[in-house]
Amino acid sequence: MRFVEIDLLGVYVAPISPLIPAAWIVLIALRRVTSRFGLLLLVWRPAWLEFAVYAIVLSSIVLVVAR
Repeated sequence: MRFVEIDLLGVYVAPISPLIPAAWIVLIALRRVTSRFGLLLLVWRPAWLEFAVYAIVLSSIVLVVAR
């Protein structure tokens, strides 16, 4: 797949824009699973972990869509 700008009512939007909310939804699901099992309590800085997991999920989605 080739990444091209998306025309949204005359405004060009970056091709990664629809992928960002998709990664956020996956992150919310993963956060609920980790909080259910209490895994976030074992981490020193949970916010840093969530940011790192979000970056991993977003980059994974981009790689999957690019193929």
